[in-house]
Amino acid sequence: MKGFESEEDDDQVLESDVRRMVTAQNRKKKKSGGFQSMGLSFPVFKGITRKGYKIPTPIQRKTIPLLMDGKDVVAMARTGSGKTAAFLIPMFEKLHTHSTKGPRALILSPTRELAMQTLKFTKELGKYTGLKPTCILGGDRMEDQFAAIHENPDIIIGTPGRFLHLAVEMNLKLQTIEYVIFDEADRLFEMGFAEQLQEIIRRLPEARQTLLFSATLPKVLVEFSKAGLNDPALIRLDVDTKISDQLKMSFFSVRSEDKTALLLHILQSVTKPTEQTVIFVATKHHVEYIKSVLSETGIDCSYIYSSLDQTARKINVAKFQKKKTLILVVTDVAARGIDIPMLDNVINYDFPAKPKLFVHRVGRVARAGRSGTAYSFVANDELPYMLDLHLFLGRPLKTAARDSSQDEDGLLGSVPRSCLDEEEEYLLGIHQKSHDLEAAKGVMTNACKQYVRSRPPAASESVKRAKETLLVDIAVHPLLGEKFKAQDSLRNTLLDGLKSFKPGQTIFETRGTKKSTESSLIMKTKRNYHGAVIEKNKVRISELKESNEALNAKIRSDAKVITSEKFQSSKRKRSGYKDENYIPMRSSDGHSEKGLTINSFEKDASGVSVDFVGDDTDMMKKQGSVKKWDRKRKKFVGSRQDGAKKVKTESGSWIKASYKTNKYKDWMERNRVTNMNRGEDFDETEHRGNKGSQKKSKGGGKKSFKGSKGKMKNEMKSKDQILTGRIKDQSIQKRLRGKGKFTKGGSFKGKKKR
Repeated sequence: MKGFESEEDDDQVLESDVRRMVTAQNRKKKKSGGFQSMGLSFPVFKGITRKGYKIPTPIQRKTIPLLMDGKDVVAMARTGSGKTAAFLIPMFEKLHTHSTKGPRALILSPTRELAMQTLKFTKELGKYTGLKPTCILGGDRMEDQFAAIHENPDIIIGTPGRFLHLAVEMNLKLQTIEYVIFDEADRLFEMGFAEQLQEIIRRLPEARQTLLFSATLPKVLVEFSKAGLNDPALIRLDVDTKISDQLKMSFFSVRSEDKTALLLHILQSVTKPTEQTVIFVATKHHVEYIKSVLSETGIDCSYIYSSLDQTARKINVAKFQKKKTLILVVTDVAARGIDIPMLDNVINYDFPAKPKLFVHRVGRVARAGRSGTAYSFVANDELPYMLDLHLFLGRPLKTAARDSSQDEDGLLGSVPRSCLDEEEEYLLGIHQKSHDLEAAKGVMTNACKQYVRSRPPAASESVKRAKETLLVDIAVHPLLGEKFKAQDSLRNTLLDGLKSFKPGQTIFETRGTKKSTESSLIMKTKRNYHGAVIEKNKVRISELKESNEALNAKIRSDAKVITSEKFQSSKRKRSGYKDENYIPMRSSDGHSEKGLTINSFEKDASGVSVDFVGDDTDMMKKQGSVKKWDRKRKKFVGSRQDGAKKVKTESGSWIKASYKTNKYKDWMERNRVTNMNRGEDFDETEHRGNKGSQKKSKGGGKKSFKGSKGKMKNEMKSKDQILTGRIKDQSIQKRLRGKGKFTKGGSFKGKKKR
């Protein structure tokens, strides 16, 4: 057996040397900047060409060579730049072919939709490599996931919470993991997966390659990531371009009550009937209401939110991706990672409270070189968040004028009342017919109030600027058509005339009766008496203004002469001087980093308090002496103060005891499967005891069970079991030859006649 193992090791070393030589040779023969110049193997390159990729994107060109050299990488690039392929292609090169050792790559995603999309992309891109991926997601049956792990996958794609649960439940040994990817890393930490990620990192081997990929990666996360990475290389490609150049943005100033009417108008009149559109709303109650309104209108749509059933989420995403429905209504659960290749439009029904969230929302369109449009509805209370966004992007706010064209990008325009009246009338009619729709609207209104209370506040400077912007007369947005633009211009002309209108008569002079004639005579007499006084006062006020302006101008000129003479000499001395020790209050990229932050330091620090009171020794003794009887251990143990029962992991940290149950053990007994980890935790005597009670099935006593993919292959056997099985087969064959009976092959061998 040792000879065989040494031969296998020699073959593996020889194969790795050959692969290294082929990679080096391919890199030498590079003719262009395509994938063929990266030294990829034939199965990987074939999958790339069949997928339709010809030229790598900037993030792929920067990261793939570093990853193929075995370096850890922290990569940041805008949404739709090809980050998934950037970490999958080097992974295929590293893993090469299928192995029975155990999982060798781990990809962690924040949401199940992103994980399922990564699984699909992995199967398509690595079709010719022979690698086996599997998906571990929360909400799915754990028995199916036990079966998937027993099938020896090479790549595990999942969410951190369920993967850690499975690792604790199955007592998985992750020492075979060579390649770890944290996809959308900042979102993983935002969603509260920090403890799970740290526990997973502790279970992984030190000799691994670790990657962090995200569309927005704040400096805080980069510093934090160094704990789990070994001298990582930082790649940031979105410092200047946070949003694609192919994306056209439009902002509509509208009342909160008119958003639904504007949504119907845009879907029916502005967007094309064949275009796919994603509508982002604030809460799941908004999703239910918008879905009901669109259904009443005759528009088929799909919808997703976090508490929706997992099967329903899969069905709705599949319907939208296959273009069975052209509208998808979602909350921010779908703002990250979901790739719909032919998506055309994004509508922000509720404007996001964070600039980073806006970047991820509109990043669903204008991907891979395609163009797209983002429509955003901005109510008066959401205008400060829009100003925060422009500050984050480094763009000036542009308001629509009467001569604005439809080609201008990033315009904030008003919505004419004439384009909403028809839609408002239609909505009123369907609400009167359907009581369920009216109830859904009431629930959405209450949810919107709670959402407004819970969203983070905008910057104080943006709030001040928003109040000034509301006073400015904003013209109609050019996308709403020339018809409404002409109607609105007439309306504005009429309103301007009403504002400047000053009647020549008072209320006492309007009627033509005798009584009114007497009052009109009185008003005429009063006007003649006071007219001369008013004219004298006007002349005197104008003369005072002229004299004050002349005096102020003289004072300014004298002050300029004095200051120039006083500081001219000192200015000459100080010219070219720069204080090297000066530290500005805000950094040059302060606004960008504030938009990228995961948690607000001011908010966290405001709730911190320090107690300078001395310790209560009596209370501490009482707490330390509290013991609780543990039925499993048959002894008293110290009770934890938080009340939640926890278990200690191999790394010494504590996690919730709800992770550890007997589900895996029951599943193994039910399906007659041996433990995968046959090292220190495998009990050979227990296995032998169970062996006698197991009934042999057809096919030579081979046992099978049904998992997530139907019938599974034979159970995993150790080397000792295989050896004893061969010895038994040989002894049976010898006995059969001696008795002259049929052998396993079907041939007859009797005793030779003398």
